Amino acid sequence: MTRPGCVVTTCHAIRLWSTSTMKALLSIAAMLMVINSSTGCKKSGEEIVAAAQTDSIPQLPGWQLVWNDEFSGASVDLSKWEYEVNGDGGGNNELQYYTSRPVNSFVQDGKLTISAMKESYLGKQFTSARMRTRNKGDWKYGRVEVRAKVPYGRGMWPAIWMLPTDWEYGGWPMSGEIDIMECLGHDPWTVYGTIHFGQSVAAHQQMGGKYTRSGDSYAGDFHTYVVEWDSTSFQWYVDGIKYFTATKSSPFDKRFHLLLNVAVGGNWPGSPDEFTVFPQTMTVDYVRVYQRL
Repeated sequence: MTRPGCVVTTCHAIRLWSTSTMKALLSIAAMLMVINSSTGCKKSGEEIVAAAQTDSIPQLPGWQLVWNDEFSGASVDLSKWEYEVNGDGGGNNELQYYTSRPVNSFVQDGKLTISAMKESYLGKQFTSARMRTRNKGDWKYGRVEVRAKVPYGRGMWPAIWMLPTDWEYGGWPMSGEIDIMECLGHDPWTVYGTIHFGQSVAAHQQMGGKYTRSGDSYAGDFHTYVVEWDSTSFQWYVDGIKYFTATKSSPFDKRFHLLLNVAVGGNWPGSPDEFTVFPQTMTVDYVRVYQRL
């Protein structure tokens, strides 16, 4: 999560679940639960719906879906996610305390919401959530696709990013960092994609780009953020538009895991001001990870 502009295009199918589709799935799940109870099968309705959703995800030529969360359950799936709980400032002098409380992160209507709140909590004046897939979803190379709506307002700093699971090259930034999407709340029309590396904090280097849309901001609706990463390069996309390519191999030749969070304040966005409205939320429709066939 650090700051860093450019353009080529490609398109990818995006699955949108309509209310009628979800109702149909839930009806089927309910019927199957009745059948299951009579036959001794132990699959729940939620598991049946999740399986139906996964089966209906459009295939991407040349890619295989290896991990996903469609947020179809009643709560955060702790078999896929864990929370970081602390008020350490994220290494960026951030102002929030990250909690595992349902008020700061919850699943509802098929979406994950991370909510940044203004409240006094354990010595901090703001709370939020930071979730990761470490040791539950770890990958070396692939395509990470996340459909999300970001918050807005000065001091807001939503991020979809990756950190090394094993830190084989050493601490940050030696083992690398992959930022799939970052956005600054005072400029919600621009998103950033970046990689970080270097032999020490003092020798920190980064490569990245940004993409600015016209019209409604990224906070106004859901948009799809993608990074494709292989042994030699990275490519970043937003809504099917490729906006930056970076060529780099190590330290990105090891396992990385995914993080989702909304930071409040920090070195890059600055602090909230009197015009920043709380709570502010990042809402995530789905997370999908693919690897090359």
